Amino acid sequence: MLSLGLTGGIAAGKSLLSTRFRELGAVVIDADQLAGEVVAPGTQGLAAVVAHFGPEMLLPDGSLNRPSLGSRVFADKAELAALNAITHPLVRAAAAALKADASPDAIVVQDIPLLVESGQGPNFHLVVVAQAPQELRLERLIRDRGMSREDALARIAAQATDEQRAAVADVVIVNDGTRDEAIAALDVLWHERLVPFATNVAAGRAHAEHADVDQSAHAPASDDAGEARLVARLQHAVGESAAVLALHPEGYGPAFRVEPTAGNSAETLLHAMAKAGFFPVADAIEGHQVLASADPGQPLLISYES
Repeated sequence: MLSLGLTGGIAAGKSLLSTRFRELGAVVIDADQLAGEVVAPGTQGLAAVVAHFGPEMLLPDGSLNRPSLGSRVFADKAELAALNAITHPLVRAAAAALKADASPDAIVVQDIPLLVESGQGPNFHLVVVAQAPQELRLERLIRDRGMSREDALARIAAQATDEQRAAVADVVIVNDGTRDEAIAALDVLWHERLVPFATNVAAGRAHAEHADVDQSAHAPASDDAGEARLVARLQHAVGESAAVLALHPEGYGPAFRVEPTAGNSAETLLHAMAKAGFFPVADAIEGHQVLASADPGQPLLISYES
């Protein structure tokens, strides 16, 4: 299956994109929804929240007083961290169970507001970020959610910055115009990149345009953030079985080399790389086997020692 992470700052339009992903046929796993379910009455999650924050966090019917809890944690980073330490493991476990039930050829979108803050970017084939200028987000929060400007600023300040999100983003959809414009941008991404990417992953192959690797004309992402993002993703895929190095060899664009650690076979690496969406595409070049991405938008070359 193709696994996407979707995130964005509060009021940037992430929910709009999430809804459209579902309409297009994606399996959408909503972390906010799961976050509510793991602290529902009678759950261990709610008991842990009450134990830390006190019984005043409960409403008379025994449910969580979300406005009260929100005001407390978004004004205190230590308290926010404490809440996240309780809920994040529970949400991730619930999301993993839903993902395991998805079809092998599905496009699974995990809608995670705190994807950047929780360091989950490398877990996905791609990360999509909804973005909007801060003043526009403030306007939306005040107009649509009835927040004071002070509360809205506190919510924004408690999250990652636009620069931090951009560093993990493979795709940024700027939602500073009409809803239709943001949806149109997502539709292009879906049909031109995500659907063929998912088809290739399900078939276990690199994208057709990458099948014949020209060692003199290869050009994956060249910006520093893109390179670091890909190294992190590849390293997550191989775990401790190999080390991933970014290279800039003569005759190539930026490339990546996977060096197995002692006792790990080529078969082990191939299996790990296939899970990340990279498949063999050519005979050995200079003693290295070559793999490329199943992603039409990312003609990434990697190699491992043969």
